[in-house]
Amino acid sequence: MGWSRYFHRKRWDEERARELEAYLNAETLENIARGLSPGEARHAARRKLGDPILIREEIYRMNTLSMLDAVIQDLRHGIRLLRLNPGFTIVAILSLTLGIGANTAIFQLLDAVRLRTLPVRKPNELARIRIANQNDTPGISTGPQTDSTYPLWEQIREHQQAFSGLFAFGSDGSNLTTGGQVRSADMLWVSGDFFNVLGVVPALGTFFAATDDKPGCGAPGVVLSYAFWQREYGGDPAAIGKTITLDSHPFPVLGVSSPWFTGLQVGHGFDVAVPLCSAAILRPERLPRSDYWWLDIMGRRKPDWSVERASAHLAAISPAIFEATQPTGYSHDARKYLANKLQAVAADTGVSPLRERFSDSLLLLLATAGLVLLVACANLANLMLARATARERELAIRLAIGASRNRLFRQMLSESLLLAASGAIFGILLARALSSFLVSFLSGDGGRMLIDLTLDWRVTGFTAALAILTCALFGLTPALRATRTEPVSAMRAGGRGLTMSRDRFGFRRVLVISQIAVSLALLVGGLLFSRSLRNLLNVDTGFRPQNVLIANVNWAALHITDHDLLDRLRAVQGVDAASSATIVPLNGSSWTMGVRFDNGGHGPSKFSWISPAYFKTLGTPLMEGRDFDDRDTATSQKVAIVNQDFARRYLGTADPIGKTFRTEMEPGYPETLYTVVGLVRNTHYGSLWEKQLPICFAVDTQYPKAGTSHANILIHTSAPVPDALSQVKQAISDLNPAITFDLYPMEPQIEASLIGERLMAALSAFFGGLAFLLATVGLYGVISYMVAQRRNEIGIRMALGADRLGVVAMILREAGGLLLAGVPIGIIVALMAGRAARSMLFGLQPNDPLTIATAVVALGVVAISASYIPARRAARLDPMAALREE
Repeated sequence: MGWSRYFHRKRWDEERARELEAYLNAETLENIARGLSPGEARHAARRKLGDPILIREEIYRMNTLSMLDAVIQDLRHGIRLLRLNPGFTIVAILSLTLGIGANTAIFQLLDAVRLRTLPVRKPNELARIRIANQNDTPGISTGPQTDSTYPLWEQIREHQQAFSGLFAFGSDGSNLTTGGQVRSADMLWVSGDFFNVLGVVPALGTFFAATDDKPGCGAPGVVLSYAFWQREYGGDPAAIGKTITLDSHPFPVLGVSSPWFTGLQVGHGFDVAVPLCSAAILRPERLPRSDYWWLDIMGRRKPDWSVERASAHLAAISPAIFEATQPTGYSHDARKYLANKLQAVAADTGVSPLRERFSDSLLLLLATAGLVLLVACANLANLMLARATARERELAIRLAIGASRNRLFRQMLSESLLLAASGAIFGILLARALSSFLVSFLSGDGGRMLIDLTLDWRVTGFTAALAILTCALFGLTPALRATRTEPVSAMRAGGRGLTMSRDRFGFRRVLVISQIAVSLALLVGGLLFSRSLRNLLNVDTGFRPQNVLIANVNWAALHITDHDLLDRLRAVQGVDAASSATIVPLNGSSWTMGVRFDNGGHGPSKFSWISPAYFKTLGTPLMEGRDFDDRDTATSQKVAIVNQDFARRYLGTADPIGKTFRTEMEPGYPETLYTVVGLVRNTHYGSLWEKQLPICFAVDTQYPKAGTSHANILIHTSAPVPDALSQVKQAISDLNPAITFDLYPMEPQIEASLIGERLMAALSAFFGGLAFLLATVGLYGVISYMVAQRRNEIGIRMALGADRLGVVAMILREAGGLLLAGVPIGIIVALMAGRAARSMLFGLQPNDPLTIATAVVALGVVAISASYIPARRAARLDPMAALREE
């Protein structure tokens, strides 16, 4: 019997009915021809054929898959029962939707960030070349994922034998305008074989070739991403051959990338791909320098080369490569650089700073969401046990008239399966909305985070597994217990079967205790992350970011200095102070140099070259000495202002004013003798997370690379920020319309740096609150159930003289016992889970007593309040009405 017959049984039955009727008609006509009357002829035909209904039923059964048919009948029965209990159904599906949806959304992000392979040809063959356990790589780095300089790339390309194709790439930013407010484009540096090795084909035009790798190529052209082509050119094919301006340099458009290819960095796409050789005109300082780390190297392994074999080969050729690319001009031990080793790592999932920044947070959130789902399942198991109690007599009657326990078990489990399937379906819909929200949340203000949120087999498999697991967790035990009911005891007058037994009620207590323990642990986590975020927001930065604007200005070939611009900005109405700085505080930038003193002290210090009025602009108090002024020129004695930590670490208790120190030599930064002329309060440098660091401020007129055509300008204004932004833009344009600049307030930049912390605080608080609510509802349900089951007992107690206050106290003691059992377990779970979150907390320890005490008190107050409602209901019970029921 085929599946087609099963799903077309009605049609088959109708066809057999027509055949049987045709047979009866033919047989009747033959009997009439033999001389029988029409009635006798019809009757004789029926006797010969037999009962047509029985024949049709037999054929129908032959076309039936009995197991599948029983399952469908059980599901239909389950649907009817759920429709008859809409309140229970809505609560159950909503709980599962929240639990499954939250888990699926976070897993979807993890899948996109960590598990999903690149959309290129045979991504499993790709490997990345990087430095293993870097000992010392002096110089400038453009990002955490850049492991190569251009000379290092050339040496690797020339000497490697493990890869059939090799390419280098790097991320950068570029300005599309030639004057005024910057309009940024994400630029992707690529070597000539980049697209060819990856197997990416153009949607339009052509790509680069290996010949485009030769230095001095000028501006051979660019390749646009498909999204940028759609956004900027409206998808016009005539864009090929047109000119696009990058940092004031014109480039012809050669081609458009495939729609599905957004680059190799997960979460970050590109707008324009530019050949490496064009760095000679766009970033001329990068190509020749062995200390400028701005590239990544990746390749396609040869068929018989594993990642391990490729790593061994790269380690073997490393000494010669690092010898040939050793940076010069540094006061450092070259042996550390020469000891570095290259290695190959699998790169089928691409590269991404997102993994380092958010992977641990997402894993912790996934575990948190999983615990919330467990709480929801425990809550539903309690509800299912309560429903099993109400249906005990029904099940007992069905058992007594011949129904098998297996059939009843399948029917009850089918209800759980329907609820789990509904929760999974709605959970997937919720997950799409929630994951999109999380991506926009992580992107920050104005950011663009490109994460593929399409469902793949891992996400759908994960959701299906969750549905099966939840079905088993909240449906299996109630179904097993309900079908163990003895018909005689269940149908006995006044009998309550096994469901009211201490064994069954004890199991419900265990579920509630588990809910209390898990919800307390989650509530502690939510409070910890919320307090950690508050600590970060309340960090004393040492300066005032309020009403401070930051302008990144570029005036290439315009014969303008930063002092010309500062004079113009200080004249703007509402501007209280303005200053320039090589490093903007708390934007992630950093510059470290070695310093040494005549007393033998030496070590690293953060550096920033600033103009006078910098400390006035940021409101940082000068503790001793003087600020920079007109006396500090390029030819005068080199002077510095240091912070308190610098003075404490290198000078101890000595007065720092007048002390001298030398900086270690770096390319472009010769060894220099500085005299300390001022001491300022400690300030944070690169991020709020960092501890106080030694910081040295030098005057901009003595900057070793004086005469640069760009600067970071900090402006403090007393005017409203929107008005100040407009006036500052106008002042810059009035000085020279060809100046390009990017202008933004400082406060939102600091807030954007805490996106990960805000995510953890918001979601952990949400999950903790949700588990807290579910546990409270579960406790309320158990106490209400207990009151209903002990109705007769309470009536007898009150008839014998128990007062209402005593009844309330008795019920609350029951709730207090569940709390006392669950709270210690929850504290232990919270302390164990806190170890994994230790590195994510700021200014707090996972075992913070105040946080744990607050969570315990909050849970206790709300839980006892929820238990008071059924306790008060019990105290109002009429004893005679309860006794009459007995």
